[in-house]
Amino acid sequence: MFDLSSASNATVKIDLVDDVIPTSATKASRVKRETLFNRFRDRLIHNPSLDRTLVSFQANKQTPFYGWFKYREGFSRQLVQYLLKELMPQPGVLLDPFAGAGSALFAANELGWETQGFEVLPVGIYAMQARLAVERIDVKAFQEAVAQILFVDFAEHYDEQFAFKHIAITSGAYSQAEERQLIGYIVFCKRHVSNLDIQHLLLYAAFCILEDISYTRKDGQYLRWDARSGRAQGKKSFNKGYIFSFREAISNKLNQMVNDLIVQPNQRSLSQEDIIEQASRPTPIISTGSCLKLLPTIPDNSVNFVLTSPPYANRYDYTRTYALELVYLGYGNEEVKQLRQDMLSCTVENRDKRTQLHEYYTQIGRDANFRRIEEVFNHQEALQEVLSILDTYRDTGVLNNSNIPRLVRNYFYEMCFVIHELARLLQPGGIIAMVNDNVRYAGEEVPVDLILSDMAEKFGLTARYIWTLGRGKGNSSQQMGNHGRTELRKCVYIWEK
Repeated sequence: MFDLSSASNATVKIDLVDDVIPTSATKASRVKRETLFNRFRDRLIHNPSLDRTLVSFQANKQTPFYGWFKYREGFSRQLVQYLLKELMPQPGVLLDPFAGAGSALFAANELGWETQGFEVLPVGIYAMQARLAVERIDVKAFQEAVAQILFVDFAEHYDEQFAFKHIAITSGAYSQAEERQLIGYIVFCKRHVSNLDIQHLLLYAAFCILEDISYTRKDGQYLRWDARSGRAQGKKSFNKGYIFSFREAISNKLNQMVNDLIVQPNQRSLSQEDIIEQASRPTPIISTGSCLKLLPTIPDNSVNFVLTSPPYANRYDYTRTYALELVYLGYGNEEVKQLRQDMLSCTVENRDKRTQLHEYYTQIGRDANFRRIEEVFNHQEALQEVLSILDTYRDTGVLNNSNIPRLVRNYFYEMCFVIHELARLLQPGGIIAMVNDNVRYAGEEVPVDLILSDMAEKFGLTARYIWTLGRGKGNSSQQMGNHGRTELRKCVYIWEK
């Protein structure tokens, strides 16, 4: 254990890896990580203003608009506002290369920022499109549409051609009667609601309640199935509790949306000057696709603030977690598999993207940048130390999945490209704020915060702070038996150009 004192005299205890197999080989293998830790130790500072609720979806639950869809991988509106007011109060241009459901884009836009986001997962794109529809919608017309639709018998509008094309992971997710109601609702909206923005929000309401009416619950790396589904159970039967009928869930969601729209600030308490200023604010720009391809298209020195949270190197597969939503949007098995490969590598199924990236950088005339990025990746000694250990664990059967070393290698390789591009497009004096977790495999801690901060400094940024939360993240249930509940750092990195 190391005691770290911040400039404000707050003390945070940081655990290095001390729960791995106690051999001389593994003790020697910590040297590079300890060296990196000592280099950054004065910048590892506990920030009492941050907690796990703020840096996750939890704080959005009761926030108008932000709480409509449970995008668990996102952070809160309150975090966005805190970071911008604390680090750069004067609005400028903000980018989120992993935009998710758009918390950074819309919360920053409320404060007067021009915002742009990239997102590869259609679930996030659909959520952000709904938020854009909110900006254009006639609230009274939407309220009237909701009042009318709640009297419709949706089952009467069922049409087989609109039926879901389920994939293996979603088959049987709903009772037949409730799925028939859901499909009938979709058909009614598409055939009888002519205003496209109102139609989009009505359909988005159904999108937001898929988990509530299903036999599933999102649970980390996968969907957990209720015993009432009839699907095979694991070692322990699971009951998710009350399962809403479609009519209950859609009524609740539509009423929530109407209430939020009625009380939105631009409907009531703003002055005429505020309304004019709000109307002239640029709409967030949303681009669909991988930031690995989109970031190189952004001009040098054109962004003031980057606020983002990339996928963590924790094996969570968002194409499985959000399988219900992807099927709702019309994605089939092959499209889902391709999405998994297009996303930043964070699962054991991801193949490496080196060939694709090399071809792309050569095509855009930036082969020298490609070589520089690979040089930084290959010479990050703490990372290479971790990869060597994980490779040994794989070869000796210690890991529960032999592809974990590939996951970790691919993750940092691709993040090296991301950080290089962010450093290039950031204006001098610009800030990057990044939310991320450290991870552990077979008891071996991967100090993601330190490795990525070192890469950032290699590309000309300065790691001003690595803000730590007061309570870290406990060991996973899979590892707890062997390695205890040693906490891992959850951090917000603050890098400056």
